[in-house]
Amino acid sequence: MKSLADFESFFQKDLGGFLYELEENRKKLAGAALKMWLTCGALLLVGLAVCFGAGFPFLLAPIPGVLVFIVWHFVFIKPATAAFSDDFKREIIQSIVKFIDEGLDYNPSRHVSMGNFMRSTIFRRQPDVYKGEDYVHGVLDGAALEFSEIDAQYVTRDGKGRATYHAIFRGLFLVADFPKKFNGTTVVLPDVAQKMFGFLGQTMQKWNLLRGELVKLEDPEFEKEFVVYGDDQVEARYILTTSMMERLLAFRRKALGVLKAGSNVYLSFTEGKVFVAVDCRRDLFEPSIFSSNDNFAMMRDYFETMAMAIGVVEDLKLNPRFKV
Repeated sequence: MKSLADFESFFQKDLGGFLYELEENRKKLAGAALKMWLTCGALLLVGLAVCFGAGFPFLLAPIPGVLVFIVWHFVFIKPATAAFSDDFKREIIQSIVKFIDEGLDYNPSRHVSMGNFMRSTIFRRQPDVYKGEDYVHGVLDGAALEFSEIDAQYVTRDGKGRATYHAIFRGLFLVADFPKKFNGTTVVLPDVAQKMFGFLGQTMQKWNLLRGELVKLEDPEFEKEFVVYGDDQVEARYILTTSMMERLLAFRRKALGVLKAGSNVYLSFTEGKVFVAVDCRRDLFEPSIFSSNDNFAMMRDYFETMAMAIGVVEDLKLNPRFKV
């Protein structure tokens, strides 16, 4: 895996030209957005003055500004912002992916399929809304890997038919080949119950019958962070060896450190693959419109996030050479 020092050299030598050109486009877009807001503000003041002088209701004052905002924003600003983001990702994020490994492909508009999301069995509820972006896929060190950002939600409606959207998952979702052969399903979830309720939490874990049998392991640190369910106790221990539990704990620390949030990490082992979900409530690879993107700190965040996701193959030793 490329180091941060390698990336800094790459940033200085290879990304500068792309970033300079994109920065000029960003300034034009930011200027147009600022002009829109100033125009709408001026129209609001004019509307207030007219309403005050003519005795019209003050509720009419914002109408001209709102109409201008709707036309300007949705006809000009929003499409231009989407085009700028797409250009940025295809030039910068794709370059970062290729810098990490030439064998990987990146598509800003695709995502991991809902079939794979549900196949993982990590999240049991079928999403009513399922979308994503920033899809990376390929074969890394002999192991097939794919991941993207995912936003999955379900919808409830009240007696009047009004919809409320509830989060199922938002963050990075990864799928990779697993080097060991197995037949069942083992799910590794954040141990929220035990952290909140202690001994009572252990009892609550056993009640989670839809997840299969509760699997007790011999690693106290792992047991403190995760709860494991599986349909085969022996197979679960075959997958979650002492070294694998250590690697999962290290990956969890790394993922939460990079994403800078108190996120949860979920895993499942099923159908010959490992599925990994890492909570994150922010867009990870979106460029800024109102501040410069041409700085190393921002590029470093993109690199570290992408390297963390791609590095799951190395961190969990998913290369086919490894069998433990």
